[in-house]
Amino acid sequence: MLSATLATASYSMPDESNYTAARHPSRLRKFRFDRPQQFAALLLFGLLLQCLFVIQRTPLSQQDYEYARCGREMWEKPSPLAGYFTSCGNIHDGTLAYRAAGLPLTLQRIVLGLDRNASTWELRHEISEVRLLLRLPFTLIALLLGGALWWVTRRLFGNAGGYIALGLYCFSPLVVDAATTPSPEILTALGLYAAIYTGMGVAHAMHGPRRKWRPRIVLLTLAFGMVAASHVAAIFPMVVLVVAFMVYLAVGHRSPLPLILLLCLGGMLLLVFASYAFHSDAFSYYFRSGAGRFTLSLDPARQFIHTLPEAGIAIAAGTALVLYLLTKRSRYFGNTAPLLCVLVLLPFVTTGVFGESRLWALPFLLTFLGGVFADVLEGRHRRSYQLLMAAVFILQAGLCMASLRGLLG
Repeated sequence: MLSATLATASYSMPDESNYTAARHPSRLRKFRFDRPQQFAALLLFGLLLQCLFVIQRTPLSQQDYEYARCGREMWEKPSPLAGYFTSCGNIHDGTLAYRAAGLPLTLQRIVLGLDRNASTWELRHEISEVRLLLRLPFTLIALLLGGALWWVTRRLFGNAGGYIALGLYCFSPLVVDAATTPSPEILTALGLYAAIYTGMGVAHAMHGPRRKWRPRIVLLTLAFGMVAASHVAAIFPMVVLVVAFMVYLAVGHRSPLPLILLLCLGGMLLLVFASYAFHSDAFSYYFRSGAGRFTLSLDPARQFIHTLPEAGIAIAAGTALVLYLLTKRSRYFGNTAPLLCVLVLLPFVTTGVFGESRLWALPFLLTFLGGVFADVLEGRHRRSYQLLMAAVFILQAGLCMASLRGLLG
């Protein structure tokens, strides 16, 4: 549902003759499962198979048990340690990943009627498929992010753009790793992508009737809450980018923007407070821990370029950047916006806690690739670029398959 709303919240591009979505807007207003949707579902199914392969072959680690224990405590019982939110201490970087990891285990324990005081380690022989239950929520979030990426890129750039972005996403080892490891990274990536493109949708809706504002504002608030409840350090770049794009797009209708942003930020804080079960002490530690500290560095970009399993995406990104700079047709807002997001997020290095800015920037990078290559595929050298993208996709898929065993460690 989030993916569909993101697509509805998207904006029309200036050169509408270049895009299938602009030529046939009625086809995207109702759900269809034609050949494009079937191919997208097949790609997402391929991502699911990769994740299941990794999950079933990766033993539970100490980090897994920590997420399971603390997540279950958040759902089932208060901390046995006085003054702390859970036995992990006062969670200072958001509870969403812990709750996502612990929820399936809590639900199965309730269904089976097992002892609520027993630890996940003690119940590992009574609860079936612990590895799958613990990691499946993060796999589902990765699939949801892939669906959102497909909807947005297809809405903006047509089928070609959607296929390119989703195909590279589904064969990214960075995505597979995040989708099979309990951590807030994939949640943050989805929240950032949803917040920024929904913010654009809100700004675009402000040119129309007020009745279209409300659902998008609610969705924007939920996206803000997802980012804040998963990674406090990601709030700053999210707010900066959302405000910048909304101010740019809402020309002539900017007066309601401060009120809308205040409502979204207030709702965000309420959602974070609720994620701490309305415990004021634990919630206050969220602001006092220093987890939001960050700096800027080119190291994440260097790591991405020098990572062999991501070589296909790196080659496509370099080619797309050259085409963007040399081809006037590609330099418009639909391509520039995701590129700006990459330039802001990729150098973002968290110093208070660990953060994977490469993953946060990846959906925007793939959106940029989908837009640039969708443009050149309509030009005179269409056949050459089709062969290039086919070669890049085969290379990336092959590297991803080869790296799955490496992810097991």
